[in-house]
Amino acid sequence: MTTAHWLFGDQLGPHFLAPAGGDGPGDGAPVVMVEARSVFRRRRFHRAKAHLVLSAMRHRAAELGERVTYVRAETYREGLRRAVGDAPVTVCHPTSHAALRLVRSLPRVRLLPARGFLVAHEDFVRWAGGRGGRRLLQDDFYRWVRREHDLLMEGGEPAGGRYNHDHDNREPPPRGAGTLDVPGPYRPREDDIDAGVRDDLDRWEREDGVRFVGRDGPRRFPATRREALSALRRFVELRLASFGPFEDAMLAGDPVMSHSLLSSSLNLGLLHPAECVERAEWAWRAGAVPVNSAEGFVRQVAGWREYVWQLYWHFGEDYRHGNALGHTRDLPEYFAELDADAVTARCLATVLAQVRDTGWTHHIPRLMVLGSHALQRGWDPAAVTDWFHRCFVDGYDWVMLPNVVGMSQYADGGRMTTKPYTSGGAYIHRMSDLCDGCAYRPAERTGPHACPYTSGYWAFLHRHRRMLSGNARMRRAVQGLDRLRDLEEVLREERRRTGTTP
Repeated sequence: MTTAHWLFGDQLGPHFLAPAGGDGPGDGAPVVMVEARSVFRRRRFHRAKAHLVLSAMRHRAAELGERVTYVRAETYREGLRRAVGDAPVTVCHPTSHAALRLVRSLPRVRLLPARGFLVAHEDFVRWAGGRGGRRLLQDDFYRWVRREHDLLMEGGEPAGGRYNHDHDNREPPPRGAGTLDVPGPYRPREDDIDAGVRDDLDRWEREDGVRFVGRDGPRRFPATRREALSALRRFVELRLASFGPFEDAMLAGDPVMSHSLLSSSLNLGLLHPAECVERAEWAWRAGAVPVNSAEGFVRQVAGWREYVWQLYWHFGEDYRHGNALGHTRDLPEYFAELDADAVTARCLATVLAQVRDTGWTHHIPRLMVLGSHALQRGWDPAAVTDWFHRCFVDGYDWVMLPNVVGMSQYADGGRMTTKPYTSGGAYIHRMSDLCDGCAYRPAERTGPHACPYTSGYWAFLHRHRRMLSGNARMRRAVQGLDRLRDLEEVLREERRRTGTTP
């Protein structure tokens, strides 16, 4: 008999079932999928995320038809036992340390290499080991990936003469614009499977004590391979051209801007990163998009996403316990509950509302509004990581651990990034319209109109002055503390503000 193949809920694309050099499921091999209720008991996920994951799994099972044994059980272990008994199964390398421990603890489960990424684990190990002891840098990795995969290259040189087109991709939003003048993203249509998922989630909340956070409106993100391909096609054809210049900009009335909204499709395994970056490159070569937009998207997928995946495994499980800054404060209730209405600062209220309503916001609000606020307030990085994991539709352990512990909260002391990513209100004011009409003023550090990001920035620098003064990229900012005549007043007001809603 052909060995059955077990699919996790983030392994839903065809590339997880395609034979690969004799080390994969055979053509037509039976498939096992387990919907484990315990996942939703252990953590309080965003309702829209739970809906998306379950919808995607059930849609995939419907596509596979009689080929799949789909089991709804309390745990993976129970579900797998009910599906195959003592028969052997194969499974592709899962995407979390916990899932890998589970797989390795199960008898008669054969682990296959990871799929769904451009770079194999052994290739990353070879790249990292060949650096002669030099620290790992994302830009070096990105250049290596571009060369290895011949992405956006011309005669061995990067397209447009540079690997990095950030200089052209940091424009503020158009002055006076409430939205970008671009076609909207792909929007899926719900079906009977979605209705069934929503009924089940309602019942779990009523009868089984499962709790969610956030709102579950009409599904906004693809749950099938066909939907994901439609979303990719619409992005490349209608939105990619304007993506680059405004990829770091924010508008209160346009949370999507020109972003692709493909992260959840990639992280569910509905899309492969190779097809995403190849389509972007084809669009550039056809003259349909400028090189800076194509490069910005390629860097997000082939650079940052791949790098985060590899560092998750490279740093190991102890990485999640990093807390180089000694931050231990609990997340306040307004943040944990996504209570945007309790927040006065317009930027934070706007972004929290976006997360509450959709389970998504793009990378700059994540880093410079949500993450920066948590960093300045000294919240426990493990709690912040868990919050991002639970509250975002594209959040998985491998995604959020390096992004939050390493980049957003600088809890690893600089193993991943060369500086903490935080700023005063001036950055938010320059890159958005989120300060318009706010009760606070980005230039003010003290008084009733003091911006919590501006005062919080200086308080953060003061709190960690000794550590940050040795960082070449932070030295000038730390020296700026000596020019603040009102520093003591800033610190007094920050002590009063800490723990209250901003």
